[in-house]
Amino acid sequence: METESAPKVSAEELAKIYIKIRDAKEAAAERHKQELAALNEQLETISNQMLEMCKSLDVSSMRTNEGTIIRKVTTNFNTNDWGSMFAFIKEHDAFPLLQQRLHQSNMKQFLDEHPELLPPGLWSESKYAIVVKRN
Repeated sequence: METESAPKVSAEELAKIYIKIRDAKEAAAERHKQELAALNEQLETISNQMLEMCKSLDVSSMRTNEGTIIRKVTTNFNTNDWGSMFAFIKEHDAFPLLQQRLHQSNMKQFLDEHPELLPPGLWSESKYAIVVKRN
């Protein structure tokens, strides 16, 4: 809520300030991205050394005064044939193998193309946002 003593700022000035802040934010994000990349590279180098150490000692963990090093196996699953995978999931009633989320732009396109269809349980949330384009 604007008070009587608050200065009035023109839309032009607000757009100028908005762009300046957005540019500063992008620059900070880029610096942060570069700093994180360097730190992640260092962590990967050290992690590889610790993995090699665990492998050569044939251990799954090592306790040190600074912390316990644990070697664990992680497995990720994916497919290069979604059609066959979905048919398999459907055939075996294995839908919990899928994550429960909707593809936002595909759902919007589907609803635009089929305005008479409304999937049960679907809800949406819309809000206004500001976009400022540089002139």
